[in-house]
Amino acid sequence: MTMYGNWRSAAAFRVRIALNLKGIPYEETFIDLDAGDQHKPEFRAINPQGAVPALFDGDGPPLTQSLAILDYLEETHPGVALLPAEPRARARARSLAQVVACDTHPLYVPRVRTYLMEAYALPRERLMDFVRNAFTTGLTTLETRLSAEDGTGRFCQGDAVSHADLCLVSLWVGTGIFGVDTAPFPTVRRIAETCLAEEAFAKAHPLRQPGAPR
Repeated sequence: MTMYGNWRSAAAFRVRIALNLKGIPYEETFIDLDAGDQHKPEFRAINPQGAVPALFDGDGPPLTQSLAILDYLEETHPGVALLPAEPRARARARSLAQVVACDTHPLYVPRVRTYLMEAYALPRERLMDFVRNAFTTGLTTLETRLSAEDGTGRFCQGDAVSHADLCLVSLWVGTGIFGVDTAPFPTVRRIAETCLAEEAFAKAHPLRQPGAPR
């Protein structure tokens, strides 16, 4: 498999983790988001949205959107399961994943930040307040659910890694980049640190990718 990604992309981070956990060999081509490579015609021909990741597996157009890619990998490489078999547990894992990927992450992606700064002349510090609020809202939801619901175990859903953990970790790593106060989220911290101790997660970490700051 081949993938277009970027070192700091939370969505690409999730997919790298899944590929590592499932033992799927892949090559990643990094798109320089700061330089605007995602807007070049040659990349728009790959993904008209101008977003990463984009995953190629054999013939046909690329797969885009991280949750869709995770589902594809789950269906085509089921040997290492990243979703529970029991329907209610599976739904809960997907629900927790979507708190991050659908409701939180879209609020702080570069294209949203750029639009807010340019369209509303939003000063950088005000923009950072907006970003930190998005993080805090998502983390609060996760902490509330994970600390109170019976399904939580060593990981988000029981004692096995699921899509929920991939998404939680992708959000957690961003807290350091944006200076988010994480003290109110001990359950999220515990699960994130448990995940990041695993080689498949650590190897996929944004700061271990080409182009990341040293």
